[in-house]
Order: sequence, then structure tokens, then C-alpha cells
Amino acid sequence: MLKAEGVSVWFSEKDIVLGQPFMREIDKGLAKSRTGLVLVTPALLERVDSGGISDKELSELLARDLLIPVMHKTTYAELRTVSPLLASRNGLNTAEDSMAVIATKIAELVAVEEELATA
Repeated sequence: MLKAEGVSVWFSEKDIVLGQPFMREIDKGLAKSRTGLVLVTPALLERVDSGGISDKELSELLARDLLIPVMHKTTYAELRTVSPLLASRNGLNTAEDSMAVIATKIAELVAVEEELATA
């Protein structure tokens, strides 16, 4: 949906070619990105709480000015138990908006950020 809105998207699970060093490719992808999205699901909460790659990616994204959590089938209260810093970010929620509306909102934000970066 983001691509249909004209947003350039890098997603580790889709964009890392077989045989490439996974962590290094994630590192390069994060270095090139200007906006970070975190789809916060019950599965993500479990992975972050147990450490590993998700925890490392989240740590890098939290250092960014523009990180948008998108809550899906979970709550900010549940997120707060695992990552108070991420839970403190203003974000979007699939319980309030459809994925299409969320994609449009993100595309609008990215467009504004790109304008500011080139100004």
C-alpha cells in the first residue's frame, strides 16, 4: 500500500537477497532510511522481549527522530511493558484506521519530510 502511495519502502524480510549477510544488510537498510515504521503486533512484543534481531533493529530506530509505531492487535499498554520508549511515540492504530488510511497518512508524512529535507 505504501508503494502504491509512491513511498520508497525497504523491508528486510523482502529485500534481503538469499545468501547475503542478514545483519549487515539490515544495518545498510537502516542507514539509508529516513523514516522508520514499526508494526507492533503481539509477535513483535514477544520477539523484542526475548532479544535478538528485532531488539537490535528497534534500538537503532529509537535513535531516530521519525519513528512511527503502527499498533495492530495490541495496545500501547502492552507495548509499554516491553518498550516504554517506543510506547511514548505518537503512532497509528489499525483498530482506529484501516491499513489504506494508515498508508495514506504515512505517505503524506513522508512527502512533508522529503520537502523539508530538500529545502
